[in-house]
Amino acid sequence: MKRKRKRKFRLAWLVLAAALGLSTIIPVRIGIAFHQTAVPQVIFVLGGDSQRMEFAAQLWQSHKDLDIWVSDCDSNLNYNRRIFQQFGVPNRQLRFDGRATDTVTNFTSMVDKFAGRKIQHIYLITSDYHMRRSKAIATIVLGSQGIVVTPLAVPSWGDRSESLVRVLRDCGRSLLWIFTGKTGASFNPRLLVKISKYNG
Repeated sequence: MKRKRKRKFRLAWLVLAAALGLSTIIPVRIGIAFHQTAVPQVIFVLGGDSQRMEFAAQLWQSHKDLDIWVSDCDSNLNYNRRIFQQFGVPNRQLRFDGRATDTVTNFTSMVDKFAGRKIQHIYLITSDYHMRRSKAIATIVLGSQGIVVTPLAVPSWGDRSESLVRVLRDCGRSLLWIFTGKTGASFNPRLLVKISKYNG
């Protein structure tokens, strides 16, 4: 019994030390990224709502040098593409990724692509009620890789901001991803049903 307690105690201290380390490292990496790249290099849109696509397309009208990156479930991508085409966004400036199954995987599935292209600063577009959670996840997942976000919220007229419990839950999942490379999405049975629908 004493050995088990000692192991748990050590594990708790390791987790605490790692969390404290990240709470120092991530802000430093974000600060460096912002200093090096003060202006966003791409527009990043979270899927789930066509209004977000329209907002991004309208933003692009005054930032035509920027590519638009979209993270959504695979079944929505063709519909999203048509929205951008209606606004005159050329296909060569559109980047779609259909691997996301939830908000955490919106970021974890894209972070390597951003880092691989030396992207250090992005416009983050999602609905206003969804922004607090999205920004918290982005700070951990993207911030850990030295990528800063400038959030742009799409008005939703009446939707309530997501609960602090959901924000904290997904912050925990984001930290899990940093340490293990997994988000814990597979532990959610409702999510498994959703994924099976997306995959056909």
